Amino acid sequence: MKRFALYLISGLAGIALAGCASLSDNVIHVSGSEKPNPNAAKVKYLASIRIAGYTDRRSVGNPRKIGESEVRVIGLSGTDLMLDRDVSDVVTASLHKRLEDAGIQVLAKDDASALFQLSGVVKELKYDVKSRDKVFIKLETTLKEVATGKVVWVGEVEEKNERFAGVSGNSMDDIAEYLKLEVGVVTGKTAEAITSIMMATRPELFNLTPGTKAIPGVKVILTPMSATPSPVVPEPTAPVTEGKSPVSSVSGVLVVNTEPARAKVYLDGVYFGMSPLRAEAAPGVHKVVVKLNGYKTASEKVSIRKGDSTELELILER
Repeated sequence: MKRFALYLISGLAGIALAGCASLSDNVIHVSGSEKPNPNAAKVKYLASIRIAGYTDRRSVGNPRKIGESEVRVIGLSGTDLMLDRDVSDVVTASLHKRLEDAGIQVLAKDDASALFQLSGVVKELKYDVKSRDKVFIKLETTLKEVATGKVVWVGEVEEKNERFAGVSGNSMDDIAEYLKLEVGVVTGKTAEAITSIMMATRPELFNLTPGTKAIPGVKVILTPMSATPSPVVPEPTAPVTEGKSPVSSVSGVLVVNTEPARAKVYLDGVYFGMSPLRAEAAPGVHKVVVKLNGYKTASEKVSIRKGDSTELELILER
């Protein structure tokens, strides 16, 4: 009881000195909707996922504490940095948004119709305010097939960063925005890796040819290819032209190359991946849009022919 009373007195004194509101306001607000992503997919894929949630495995003890401040933070009394919600909820909400932006259907956590289930562990989420703001986040994520319970992918993403708050110092709003940015980096990489592995395991849900891609910053712990392989019966394929993969007889293939490479490629408003890109597409006229930070957006209409390959090369201008 003595310890609790001292905490209240100390907290009230800090509020009186700062001239701010009640104790309930002495938290960093990260709840609420994020800004719309202009690059979010306009059309949802057939792929669906439910998020079982993340477990907080940090050694902090308090599920809302993220760190401490050694310097003054405007609006904060005391030294503990506390969020307005549990860390696991912040991570789950951020990943939910990133998956939706990627075009994945995110269903309720108990929805039996979901094809995949995602769960994970928050191994670290720390934000300390010293002479520089220091952020350290580490998430481990597991993807399972709902129907079979089979684990198809386990990956870990780690982010360490720091920033100088400037001569004017930090405010609680500044910390909230920077934290959401860094959490978004980690969940963004996680969502990109998850989307890639779902495309590899169930390409028919994305109208793509099978394949995976490496996501910078993601350490893959387990994939379907690293599990015990099942016997594979080769399927008949179309004749292969030297240097090229076979083309489906019911769809066409679009090959996009850009200068410089690693530009984001959108087909009819749906994000398909980074250039150079090879993807199956339905026959017909499609609009290709290419975006890269620091360069002007480029667009071109292409005609995809059944059973044929269409190549598009775009030189991006600054």
